[in-house]
Amino acid sequence: MGGFFGVTSKEDCVMDLFFGTDYHSHLGTRRGGMAVYGANGFQRSIHNIENSPFRTKFERDVEELTGNSGIGSISDNEPQPLLIQSHLGSYAIVTVGKINNEEELIHQAFENGHIHFMEMSGGRINATELTASIINQKQSLVEGLLYAQEMIEGSMTILLLTPEGIYASRDRYGRTPVVIGKKDNAYCVSFESFAYINLGYHDCTELGPGEIALISASGIQSLSQPRKEMKICSFLWVYYGYPTSSYEGVNVEEMRYRCGEILAQRDLGCGENGCLGCSAKTKQTIRPDIVAGVPDSGIAHAIGYANESGIPFARPFIKYTPTWPRSFMPQNQSQRNLIAKMKLIPVDALIHGKSLLLIDDSIVRGTQLGETTEFLYQSGATEVHIRPACPPLLFGCKYLNFSRSNSDLDLITRRIIREREGDDITPQLLSDYADPDSQNYREMVEEIRKRLNFTSLKFHRLDDLIESIGLPANALCTYCWSGKE
Repeated sequence: MGGFFGVTSKEDCVMDLFFGTDYHSHLGTRRGGMAVYGANGFQRSIHNIENSPFRTKFERDVEELTGNSGIGSISDNEPQPLLIQSHLGSYAIVTVGKINNEEELIHQAFENGHIHFMEMSGGRINATELTASIINQKQSLVEGLLYAQEMIEGSMTILLLTPEGIYASRDRYGRTPVVIGKKDNAYCVSFESFAYINLGYHDCTELGPGEIALISASGIQSLSQPRKEMKICSFLWVYYGYPTSSYEGVNVEEMRYRCGEILAQRDLGCGENGCLGCSAKTKQTIRPDIVAGVPDSGIAHAIGYANESGIPFARPFIKYTPTWPRSFMPQNQSQRNLIAKMKLIPVDALIHGKSLLLIDDSIVRGTQLGETTEFLYQSGATEVHIRPACPPLLFGCKYLNFSRSNSDLDLITRRIIREREGDDITPQLLSDYADPDSQNYREMVEEIRKRLNFTSLKFHRLDDLIESIGLPANALCTYCWSGKE
């Protein structure tokens, strides 16, 4: 994924930019960067943050950078911001999104006179540089931003830092948020709405899908009206969004409470006398001793479940954060699995001899949650019931770089479906597996339960997830669960 923050002020903006960008560190782990514009022109600093937090890498830069406007980025992929010199003038650029038609756009850029691109290690071209090349094919920045929205298949939200202010362009379908905050003599633009609260800003406005605005210390100028159709990413609420953020007026933490409540209501409604589901192993109704969330993203869902069900909420394991504060690192999958395990320290008194109901945000490959379950059994748990806070993931995301999966077959659901159906898997067949009322769905879920050794397993239904968010279904992107664009 990735995050961004920008500031334009009548005073020096570097400290606000530094802290506002740092507040996006949960959205990426590879690169961090800041660019500022002031009396000395453009200044920029980019650091690798894979093994050290953004804050520690940029403390010295804060002392050296000066300017009245700036943009910053946390990225899981390309280094940014980039400084661009073109016929449209000089600017700095950061992006968040994903380009699916890179080869086509690169070829088109060469045909239109673009001479070369800088190649990153690994042979890829920086998607932010490619985006700049598209913008530069037009006669103004606004025309270029509109052109980029039309030409990029996938999703791309863009900030441009220029001498006159910050151009903010939300992606065409609003899959990622762009919020603007205000305080005396300054404005900021942010992915996460919470990032500016402690800096003294208050909510001002949120850009609509495809909307473009020019933000200066004097105010906001809308340059392109928002489009009518929106498809904001539902997974922001389920997992990626920080609890204190709100998107389209819906707070992340509050949504997760509702999600847990509805999960509990589904369990409570499946039988009589307070039944909380049926154990697939014993065919007996279950009554866990405690409800717990996998730290950190499962905790709020679990609180909602506990409040609704009346089962005590507890923390049977605590995440050790002093040396591994961020859950997204490192990049290597096997190392991530090891670190995920090492971070969770068991509380024996809350596990031994207990039946646990555990809520995680999702099941992707299944590796980490399976290992967590075994870890609980080894610590003395008698039962481990799993309630993921979203439906089974059946499709890799086409629109945002929040998945490290190289193939749909990285998903445990797709591996099971291929084993059951062979290689000839049609969209209609996948649609049936996505239907929580179908036999294929029930058998797929039961196979996941058996492989990962859960006592019972029930996923959040898509209709319930949409209800948890509270926005119209047609305003949400649910592609990773439904396959529908």
